[in-house]
Amino acid sequence: MSGQPLKILGLAGEYRATSKSGMLVNQALNIAADRGAEVVFWDLAEQPLPLVGEEGCWTHPNVKAFQTLLESCDAFFLSSPEYHGTMSGVMKNTLDWMYDKHVGGKVFGLMSTLGGVTNANTLNHMRITLRWLHGWPVPEQLAVGHVKEAFDDEGQLDDEALTGRLENLVESVMTAAEKLRA
Repeated sequence: MSGQPLKILGLAGEYRATSKSGMLVNQALNIAADRGAEVVFWDLAEQPLPLVGEEGCWTHPNVKAFQTLLESCDAFFLSSPEYHGTMSGVMKNTLDWMYDKHVGGKVFGLMSTLGGVTNANTLNHMRITLRWLHGWPVPEQLAVGHVKEAFDDEGQLDDEALTGRLENLVESVMTAAEKLRA
């Protein structure tokens, strides 16, 4: 990488960094940090975003801080649990606080966690939303099924093949972000 390191933000569609989506995003961030990126995890438990449209939401200090952070980042990792065939309400609300002026032309790596077998519903729905925001999701993506058994005691993926796919996803995001930043 040349010049300034990439700044990558991780977002999980759950309220705890220790949730399965939080663990997956943080594993991606750790890989990116090992490759020279500056990484940040937005912890919704510490800095919750109000529901879009609720009283006082438009002037909420966490919204301003979130949107300012979005503008300063080169790329993003998103992971959402799949609930009823789509992304979580938490992830949708997080995406609803983004506008193309914050994330347009920037790169996204998409991941999902599922209690059962893997599918691409949540990943596809996030892609559709990001298209409207003029974001650039990379072609690689990762869905982790049977999520209760997918992580070891340290919060790392327990499957070598999934870990390899996650590493490829991170590499793709970083390579694309470097190209788009240039």
